[in-house]
Amino acid sequence: MYKLVLIRHGESTWNLENRFTGWTDVELTPTGVAQAQEAGRLLKAAGYEFDVCYTSVLKRAIWTLWHALDQLDRTWLPIVNDWRLNERHYGALQGLNKADMARQYGDAQVLQWRRSYDTPPPALEPGDPRGQRQDPRYAKLAPEQVPLTECLKDTVARVLPCWNEVLAPAIKRGERLLVSAHGNSIRALVKYLDGISDADIVGLNIPNGIPLVYELDADMKPIRREYLGDAEAIAKAAAAVANQGKA
Repeated sequence: MYKLVLIRHGESTWNLENRFTGWTDVELTPTGVAQAQEAGRLLKAAGYEFDVCYTSVLKRAIWTLWHALDQLDRTWLPIVNDWRLNERHYGALQGLNKADMARQYGDAQVLQWRRSYDTPPPALEPGDPRGQRQDPRYAKLAPEQVPLTECLKDTVARVLPCWNEVLAPAIKRGERLLVSAHGNSIRALVKYLDGISDADIVGLNIPNGIPLVYELDADMKPIRREYLGDAEAIAKAAAAVANQGKA
């Protein structure tokens, strides 16, 4: 039996402001820092040990990992940054307030942009300053690899190669992995691991800063999964994520 631990980053400044974030690089709030620290404490109390950590190239996920490792007293663990673990790109919605968009376009439209499997938000223009095509962290990528918008289907298409080429082989080698990523990159992994349908993935919400533990068999199929921590607090955190896009 193998284990995999996933953590969605703690609350960011744009989570707090209820804004679409995507690939925009924003800070953690003090609450987000506390959530990341609590994730580390939960993992330490449960006796988890890790060999290597993976995260995106966005600082809210990176700092979440750092704070969790600090609580685990494992800041010396190797960390691998992979852009494929980035949040879903929200295109022209990036920076806009979710509730404002719901008032303008309706709750159903915003829910579709946020949660549908194959409907992307409006795309950015290639030269839009909110885009990332001139960002040095993506300099080695082809322009078409840096999206102008994404639906969850697109996010799955870039996350799964990371799983198949990097994460799953590491787990099979016996390495104990801690992955700090984002709501939609984790949704992509959960969809694949749990075999969630395109329709049902709409209702899945990943709470901030709460470790999600998978136990996997030799074929990397889930035996069980659970969030660490208080069940009521976990339910409230997931509900808060679900309510972000409502007017």
